[in-house]
Amino acid sequence: MADYHFVYKDVEGASTQWDDIQRKLGNLPEKPPPFKPPPFAPSPDPDSLPKDKSWIDGKTPEDLEDLEDDPDLDDDRFLEEYRKQRLAEMREAAKVIRYGSVIPISGSDFVREVSQAPPEVWVVVILYKDGIAECGVLMNCLEELATKYPATKFVKIISTDCIPNYPDRNVPTILVYNSGAVKANYVGLQSFGRRCTPEGVALVLCQSDPVLNDGQSKGDASRKAVIDGVRRKFIEKVVAEHEDDDDGSSSD
Repeated sequence: MADYHFVYKDVEGASTQWDDIQRKLGNLPEKPPPFKPPPFAPSPDPDSLPKDKSWIDGKTPEDLEDLEDDPDLDDDRFLEEYRKQRLAEMREAAKVIRYGSVIPISGSDFVREVSQAPPEVWVVVILYKDGIAECGVLMNCLEELATKYPATKFVKIISTDCIPNYPDRNVPTILVYNSGAVKANYVGLQSFGRRCTPEGVALVLCQSDPVLNDGQSKGDASRKAVIDGVRRKFIEKVVAEHEDDDDGSSSD
């Protein structure tokens, strides 16, 4: 018959009376402290964290639109404040005078449309003549800028209607007005670089004054935004042209 040997183990940390006596006599080492697991702390839920300005700043415009339409967030006090702020910003933006195109004017309209424009509005005037190719090139650039910067007023007037006997060799001419005064003038297409592009014209117009305004920012902030955007557009164009050249050479 097999000889079975059983080993009995007590609960960890348990001690007998005999062991306690032996420890008092110094015959056994001190009993180790009972094991205590660390307190349970659930990992933080990002959705439950308090939402502050940095939380909103990290969202893309698409994310913000989704949040505004999310019915589960209707009770979120922060998002309610954000909605109110966004509504106030929209109301302020609606107060901004918007144009969005190059407006034709005559000589009799000049004072009313240009000199008497509101002081917060910058006015870009192009003096042109029909049939002159350079005028058409610059006009196309201004049409694009007028769409992109609707809070800036763009007007066009036939050169001799504005200034009698104005020489054709000087057109196109750009006059920049603000608060009834001429702030800058550019005579001839060469004023805007070897290749006249909307980006190049924008950079020239914003060299020293916040002429172009999209209605979202004002003053130097508007000028800086225009310059940064134009530079980024230039880089994107150069990269795109470079990639097109690479694709053309590889296909050969």
